[in-house]
Amino acid sequence: MQHNTLTIAGKAYASRLLVGTGKYKDLAETQAATEASGAQIITVAIRRTNIGQNKDEPNLLDVISLDKYTLLPNTAGCYNVEDAVRTCRLARELLDGHKLVKLEVLGDAKTLYPDTIQTLKAAEILVKDGFDVMVYTSDDPLIARQLEEIGCVAVMPLAAPIGSGLGIRNPYNILEIIENANVPIIVDAGVGTASDAAIAMEMGCDGVLMNTAIAGAKNPVLMASAMKKAIEAGREAFLAGRMPRKRYASASSPLEGTFF
Repeated sequence: MQHNTLTIAGKAYASRLLVGTGKYKDLAETQAATEASGAQIITVAIRRTNIGQNKDEPNLLDVISLDKYTLLPNTAGCYNVEDAVRTCRLARELLDGHKLVKLEVLGDAKTLYPDTIQTLKAAEILVKDGFDVMVYTSDDPLIARQLEEIGCVAVMPLAAPIGSGLGIRNPYNILEIIENANVPIIVDAGVGTASDAAIAMEMGCDGVLMNTAIAGAKNPVLMASAMKKAIEAGREAFLAGRMPRKRYASASSPLEGTFF
């Protein structure tokens, strides 16, 4: 369906759900949950996951085929510009010139909140270096606009702190970002369950990226399936346009034209 097409860096994707590969009990569960999610863009922490740099360890690419999925290397665990840029360049080398990356530069280990100043600096370097940058950031509309102006191909404001599962804590900022953006806006971090994902899509987000909400569920594969449906339902509800909220009741059946 055309309304489900998400375009990132010139490539169209049928799914608007992006998923991570961390925190699963093993690669088999990673594979099963990924397949159940229907996601096509799969993010991977280059500093924490083996995609070929360690020859003697299990390789994520044994279960996540590059023929089927678009890999989105990310800079999770980076706390400064230099580490983030170096990690992206390593990913490009490991993946034969791959340009699409997820940039995140964290402020501290307790909150995992983005350091927006360092993020802006790293984004500028990476864009000039030819990368297609999808960027994790705060829900500050001004920072989001600056990242778009730098040339990021998608801006990804957090819904709540990474791994918190709190859902969208500041919907008005997210709406402000959406309404003023000319690139895809993808909620990243803080989603806890399917209703959170649906709400993000009903607001008009172009997609949702998640990891812990699926991997941390009691049944990750079933939750992945639930998230797939929530993204689709939320998108359709956004396009349909919800009814206006009213303070008082409004009868479903009008009184005019009744038989008695």
